[in-house]
Amino acid sequence: MTNGEQGREQPSVHGGGGGSGGDWQQDVLRELGGGGSGPSDAGTHTGAEAGAGTRARASTESGAPGPHVPGPHAPGPHAPGAVLPDASASASPSTPGAPDSPASPSPVPTDRAIDEPVPERPVTPAVPDPAPVPVPVPAPGPHLPAAPAPESSPTLDPRLLLALGHPLHGDSVTRRTGRALRKLTSSAAQDVAEQTRIARELQQPVTTGRVVAVTSIRGGVGKSTVSALLGRTLNHYRHDPVLTLEADAALGTLPVRMGAEAVRWTCADLASVLHPSMRLTDVTGYLVPVSDGGWLLPASRGQVGAPLAMTAYRKVTLALRRYFAVTVVDCETLPGEVARTAMDTAHARVVVSPATAEGVNATRQVLDWLARLPHSALATTVVALVSSTPDAILDDKTAAGHLKEAGVTVVSVPYDRHLAGGGPIRTDLLAHDTRRAVLRLAAEVMGRAVRVR
Repeated sequence: MTNGEQGREQPSVHGGGGGSGGDWQQDVLRELGGGGSGPSDAGTHTGAEAGAGTRARASTESGAPGPHVPGPHAPGPHAPGAVLPDASASASPSTPGAPDSPASPSPVPTDRAIDEPVPERPVTPAVPDPAPVPVPVPAPGPHLPAAPAPESSPTLDPRLLLALGHPLHGDSVTRRTGRALRKLTSSAAQDVAEQTRIARELQQPVTTGRVVAVTSIRGGVGKSTVSALLGRTLNHYRHDPVLTLEADAALGTLPVRMGAEAVRWTCADLASVLHPSMRLTDVTGYLVPVSDGGWLLPASRGQVGAPLAMTAYRKVTLALRRYFAVTVVDCETLPGEVARTAMDTAHARVVVSPATAEGVNATRQVLDWLARLPHSALATTVVALVSSTPDAILDDKTAAGHLKEAGVTVVSVPYDRHLAGGGPIRTDLLAHDTRRAVLRLAAEVMGRAVRVR
């Protein structure tokens, strides 16, 4: 048997059977090219394929493995026009990294000749995902709080509001009837002149905000009540903004007396957000609007907390003088630090004294302390002598004379059923004598506050 006959009768190098009538060149090309053309496509092969088949047969007959000859549909990795396979399909899973593993054929356009080199497909390098760019958080404005807004707290438990019942009028029906009869027979000219003088005192213009400090020697004598009455009176007669500020964090009653249903921002909270660029509309967003006009800044939310710091008080009062013509400060009782600071820095002062012997005696000691200050504050101090019971045994004239010896003005505030009942103050329910006393007290205080430069 000749060498040619032995080559035709040997099986394919990859184990495929080659019959006597089969074309072994096509079998070899099909195996080497990853599935070449069948017998029906034999006439379409070019002379390059025949030459490749002759070289493959010669190497097979000699018993040595020939070089890998790429087919027309799978150009070699270094041939011109070769397409680099993807990394994921570069090797078979069973034979990783095998050098003779044929690559997958690349599709050839139908309008391109078979032997024409396939242009290289541009390999796009893998671009990593860009790192997320942090979005800058805008800083809060100068008039916005840095901390979250506190929760609103009611000034009184709703059950206590129901227990208050209907408030009483300051004067009884008998007194109101007798006063109405006296008006019919008396001349009103004197009353009109007095009210005109008081209104003129209350409406004096101010160049800068005036601060009026209200304090007492102990609690429960009517300090917050007098502060609320002054704030409401000044707001009624003046056309510029009036603020009533609470500087007593020991569960003061000023918000209740001013008629506030709930409070949120306190004096200490406002001290941390005040900024020189704030406008009046920005500041009032942190205050409690009073029903009949004016504004309120409480010292607490009805809970026991830390006392108001002196630095916070000074910052708030100095800053708010730009926005409010008059600020009535309900201070803590003496000799507290904030109370002593308020009495020393205010334009006018009100010392509330109970109409009792021990109360008048302690108030006189406070007046002597005010006289020893570097700049005497007695000239701008007014004493409010408050009667909290209708059965007072101390003579008002004798008590007022004892206090006037220190060089101050004393205004007696009589007993009032409406004020003694507690709860929100309604000015229309005040007794006639109480209303006149409060007007005189406000006029005396405002006259002293305006004269201070």
